[in-house]
Amino acid sequence: MQGVLRYEKFDLFKECIHGTSIKNSLLPFGFSLALHTGEDSHDIVNNRKQFLEMLGASKDTKIILANQTHSDNIAIIKDGQTAGWLSHDDAIADCDALITAQKNLLVGVLTADCVPILLLDKNKGVVAAVHAGWKGTHKQIAYKTVAKMKEVFECREISAVIAPSIGACCYEVSSELTEYFSDYPEAIKHIDGKYLLDLPHINKLQLQNAGVNSTNIEMSGICTSCSNDNFFSYRKENGCSGRFLSVIGISD
Repeated sequence: MQGVLRYEKFDLFKECIHGTSIKNSLLPFGFSLALHTGEDSHDIVNNRKQFLEMLGASKDTKIILANQTHSDNIAIIKDGQTAGWLSHDDAIADCDALITAQKNLLVGVLTADCVPILLLDKNKGVVAAVHAGWKGTHKQIAYKTVAKMKEVFECREISAVIAPSIGACCYEVSSELTEYFSDYPEAIKHIDGKYLLDLPHINKLQLQNAGVNSTNIEMSGICTSCSNDNFFSYRKENGCSGRFLSVIGISD
C-alpha cells in the first residue's frame, strides 16, 4: 500500500478529490501530517504539500483543518481561505466536523485510531469531514453532521466513507466505557475478560439513523492497529505523535 488510499464510492464522482494519507518511512516522521504534536513544522508542511501532489489537487486548492477537541461541534465553511494547513494557529477552533459547499476546497481530519468519516452529496456539491473518537461517537457527531448537511444545504443523497480506524479486534476498553454505548450491544464484545468496542460499526449505524442509505456507506475495513505499517495507531505505538489525514473536496 503506497501513496494515498482512495475510496470507490467517491471515485464514481470524477470531480471529487479525496483520500487518506499512508505512512512512508522514507519521509520525515513517517509522513505524519500533524502540526500540533511537536515535530518540526517545516518538515510537516512539506509532507502536507507532497500529500496534495499525491491527491492530484491543483495549486489553487484551499485546505481547512480544525483544532480537534473530541467535541460534537460542527463548522460550516463559507469562504475559500486556507486555515490550519501551514500553521496550526489558524485552525478552526474547538471543532470536530467541517462542512462546505465551496469548490476547490478540501476539508479534512487528522487521526491515529479515531474514526475519520468523509461525506459527499454530489447533487448538492457538499462535502464534510468528521473526527469521531469514542467521545465524539458518544455525542453522535456523525449523526449530527448529516443532520446539519440536510438542514443547511438540503442534502438528500449522501455517500459516506468510514476510513481506517482502530477496529473491534484491537480496541479494548473498560467495562465502564461500554456503558456509554449500551444502545449498541452488537458493537460490544466480552471475550476472555476483555471488553472490545466497534467504533466504526457504531458510526455506521449513526449514519444510517441519520438517513444515509446503507448501500451508500463504504467501510474501509482497515484497523489502524493491525495495519500499523501503513497507518499511525496511538494504541499500537504507545502514544505515538504521528497522524494521518483524510480529506475530501470538489473541484470545478
